[in-house]
Amino acid sequence: MNDKIKNNLQLTCWGGVGAVTGANFLLEDGETRILVDCGLLQGVAGADMENAQKFPYDPKTVDFLFLTHAHMDHIGKVPKLVRDGFSGAIFSTPETLELSKLMFDDALNIARKNAEQNAQNQNNSPAPLYDEADVAKTMSLWQTISYHTEKKFNDNFSVFVLDAGHILGSAMYQFSHLQNGDPNPDKRVSTKIVFTGDSGNSPAPLLKDTDKIEGSDYLLMDSVYGDRNHEPKDERDAKFRQIIAETIAVGGAVVMPAFSLERTQVILYELNNLIEENKIPSVPVFLDSPLGEKVTEIYKRETKDFNAGVQSEIKGGDDIFNFPKLRITHGHLDSQKIVETPNPKIIIAGSGMSSGGRVVGHEKTFLPDPKSTLLLMGYQAIGTLGRQLQDKPKQIEIDGVNVPVRARIEMISGYSSHKDSDHLVQMVSDTAKTVKKVFVTMGEPSSSTFLAQKLHDELGVDAIYPERGKIYELE
Repeated sequence: MNDKIKNNLQLTCWGGVGAVTGANFLLEDGETRILVDCGLLQGVAGADMENAQKFPYDPKTVDFLFLTHAHMDHIGKVPKLVRDGFSGAIFSTPETLELSKLMFDDALNIARKNAEQNAQNQNNSPAPLYDEADVAKTMSLWQTISYHTEKKFNDNFSVFVLDAGHILGSAMYQFSHLQNGDPNPDKRVSTKIVFTGDSGNSPAPLLKDTDKIEGSDYLLMDSVYGDRNHEPKDERDAKFRQIIAETIAVGGAVVMPAFSLERTQVILYELNNLIEENKIPSVPVFLDSPLGEKVTEIYKRETKDFNAGVQSEIKGGDDIFNFPKLRITHGHLDSQKIVETPNPKIIIAGSGMSSGGRVVGHEKTFLPDPKSTLLLMGYQAIGTLGRQLQDKPKQIEIDGVNVPVRARIEMISGYSSHKDSDHLVQMVSDTAKTVKKVFVTMGEPSSSTFLAQKLHDELGVDAIYPERGKIYELE
C-alpha cells in the first residue's frame, strides 16, 4: 500500500480493530487519501513496540488527516506520522486543537522521564516516538473546522462536522464522495460515510447531546460498551453520592482514578453540585493532576459547548468547577503530602485506568485501608492495573511491591463518556433506512462482534467487525 490505489471509494482499518484503542482509518479513491485519527495503542501487551512500528502505508501519500477528538488513542501518533513524512493538512475542531497541544506536551514530558529512567536502568525500551520539533511541525499543519460546518476540499470530497458529545470538541465526520464517471458534478452519485470517533454518553452532565446521524450510506462506529449498558442516570447519581457519603462517614479516603480530559471535569462538576446542595459533607478534595488542571481551564473558556442546563448555571453565577476545600496540587512533593491531611478526604488523580500517573501512589497508600474506597469511574482496559483492581483481588503488585487490598472497591460505568449498547443501536437506527454497511470498531472483539450481531438482529442492517488491513470497497 505504498501507492495510491486507483479505484472507487475504499476503506481500510489500520487500527481500532482488535482493541479499543489505536484508532486509524484510511479512506481513499484514486486521487485522494484521507486518514481519520492516528492514535496510540494502549492498555495491551506489546503496545509500546507496536506503536513504534512503521505505518502500514506511506505517510507521504496521505493528503488529509481528520482528528475526531483529543484523547491519545485518537491523536497520540500524529507527530510520528509527521516525522515519518506526512505533510498534508490536519483538521479538527478548534477545541480539539487546543486540547491536543496540552496532550502532546504532556506526552513529551512523560517520554523524557521514561527515557531517563530507562537509561539509568539500562533498559532497551523503544525510543520516544517523536520530539518537540515533530510536535511543532504537526501544529503548523493544523487547521480548524467548527461544528455544523461543511468544507469542500477537492472536486470529489467534502466533509460536514457533527458534534459527537463525547468530550470537549469531539466530532463526527460525514464525508461525501462524488463517484467518478460523469463530467457533470450535478449528475455524479454521492456516497456518504460517517466516522463517529467516540460517540458520547448522552445526556451528559456537561456537554450537548450527540448529533443525529441521518442519510448515511456507510457508518464506521465505536463499540466500547457494545455488549453492555450503563446504570440509569438516577441510579448512577445516587450510587456516586452514597459511596462518597459512606466513606466520609467512616473516616476514609475516596480515591478516584480519572482521565485528565473530560472525566476530571465531570467529577469536579458533580462534587460541586453535591457540596452546594449539602448532599455530602464538605471535606478536603484534592485535584492531583497538573494536566487535569490545565484541561479544566480550557473547559472554563469553552462554555458554548456545554448543554443548556450547565450554561444556565454558569450564567447564574455558579463556578461549576470550584468549591470550598478544593485543593489543586502541582509538584510531586505536594502530591506526596496529601497523605498528611487527615481523613476523610477525596483524591482525584490520573490516570483513569491506573496505568501510570499519580493515582498509583495513592492506591499504594490507601488500598490497605479498610475504611477507604477506590472508586473506578469508567471502562478499564484489559491488561491495566485498573482492570485488575476492578476484579477486587486480595492483593496486587504495584511497582514491584505486593500491596494488600482491604479498601472498598466500587465501579460506576454511568459516568463513562461512551454510549452504551442500547444507545449505540439507537444512534444507528436514525440512519438505518439508508445505511448499506456498518463497520463496528473501537471495542474489545467480544463487544464489537456482539454489537454487530445486535444491529443486524434489531435493525436489519449489514453490520460487520472489520479485519485489520482488509480493503473494503464502498462503491
